[in-house]
Amino acid sequence: MQANTFKRSAVALALAAAFTLGVGVADHVTLHQATAATAGTPAVAPTPLAQTPAALPAAALPDFSGLVEKYGPAVVNISVVQGTKTAARMPRFQMPDDEDLPQFFRNLPFQFQIPDQPQERGPMRGVGSGFIVSADGIILTNAHVVDGADEVTVKLTDKREFTAKVLGADKTTDIAVLRIAARDLPYVRIGDPKATKVGEWVVAIGQPFGFENTVTAGIVSAKSRSLPGDSYVPFIQTDAAVNPGNSGGPLFNLKGEVIGVNSQIFSRSGGFQGLAFAVPIDVAMQVKDQIQHDGKVSHGRLGVAIQEVNQALAQNFGLKSPTGALVASVEKGSAGANAGLEPGDVILKLDGKEISRSGDLPPMVSSLKPGSKVTLDIWRNGSPRQLTATIGAIKDKTIADARDKETLGKAKLGIAVRPLSADERRSADLDHGLVVQDVAGAAERAGVRPGDVIVAVNDTPVKSVEELKSAVDKSGKTVALLVQRNDARIFIPVTLG
Repeated sequence: MQANTFKRSAVALALAAAFTLGVGVADHVTLHQATAATAGTPAVAPTPLAQTPAALPAAALPDFSGLVEKYGPAVVNISVVQGTKTAARMPRFQMPDDEDLPQFFRNLPFQFQIPDQPQERGPMRGVGSGFIVSADGIILTNAHVVDGADEVTVKLTDKREFTAKVLGADKTTDIAVLRIAARDLPYVRIGDPKATKVGEWVVAIGQPFGFENTVTAGIVSAKSRSLPGDSYVPFIQTDAAVNPGNSGGPLFNLKGEVIGVNSQIFSRSGGFQGLAFAVPIDVAMQVKDQIQHDGKVSHGRLGVAIQEVNQALAQNFGLKSPTGALVASVEKGSAGANAGLEPGDVILKLDGKEISRSGDLPPMVSSLKPGSKVTLDIWRNGSPRQLTATIGAIKDKTIADARDKETLGKAKLGIAVRPLSADERRSADLDHGLVVQDVAGAAERAGVRPGDVIVAVNDTPVKSVEELKSAVDKSGKTVALLVQRNDARIFIPVTLG
């Protein structure tokens, strides 16, 4: 390879020398002809060289060493242990075969898939990444990294290790908040994703495939990407190499500011293929603040199905340009229905903010607090209108409770639970149940563990947190919990606190 490169360079130098020599000879001949012409036939004046446009200034490649040295210590490695299933992997989109690509892209949105999980039982281990956002041990990562984890361990660059507590995790945005018992920790600076430009350099730090504190770089490929199944997040797309294990790691700009949380990849193989997506850091910080303040995360919901407005639809509707979000259907009793939205309406603005494409609307609505009022500028039957909507709420997908151990221990039962997800119901062959996320006090003393699934209370099936609370309140001094643990079911009697 070096010999070939040298040969090509030598040829290039020879050509350059020949070109220079040719110019010199031509000038000499021209001058000689002009001199000869003075004595005889008048000579034609030489044609001036064509003016070439000024070249753009050469841009030096950036040096990331200072950024990594200063903020790398704030990036942590996260190890998780799960009792019954494989530890979380980075979500990806499975690409189809080449011959199916045209049809694949015509039928968007396409299906979001997660790599197949091994079937073996017993404790499984997995890795992910995260970063410290405050000196007192608050860490951000992906929700899918810690989902279902029985133990979460955080390792710093100085080799210290801490058992982490999951304060909360929001599946809608795929953001989780952890806490470790440490002080005076290095932490990152938070940037502004809205000020980020497409084409800017970015740096990702994480532990892809378990290689700790790996640094990769690339550029911002696009902003505000809407992905199938994740329309509530305006993802930052980048070509910085991101692989399984990078999940939850930070995406830095050249100022050393975090602008995103690496979350997903688009791949046929499951590995990096040039398409990675990060949750904007402002979205992640909103989740963090809600979890720390309220113990849960709430997202606004309008209750409408929307689609893109293309040129043909714009002409049919009498719009000047293909813009806005076309309402395809309206859910009965939803915020949209109560506001008077109808199929065929085109939502052009939300509280004065323009909606240039349909994908802009879901993250705008999701960021609103349920119960807040907004103004919708719509296009109906060839003319503009305004509607007022009271935003509804997305069904709570928070997978952990922000209450600390002391508060939980003082509760009557002493457990924090959530309903089973659809995937968990299928894998556990259950049609209902509540997953124990944290346990203390009476339930912990009785032997209830995180990861247990509470199927029934006193022989009464429980399908929601409300049903569990009602059953416990009706009980006397003790309560019998029917728990599924791994593949077995056991009754656990609990003496209530």
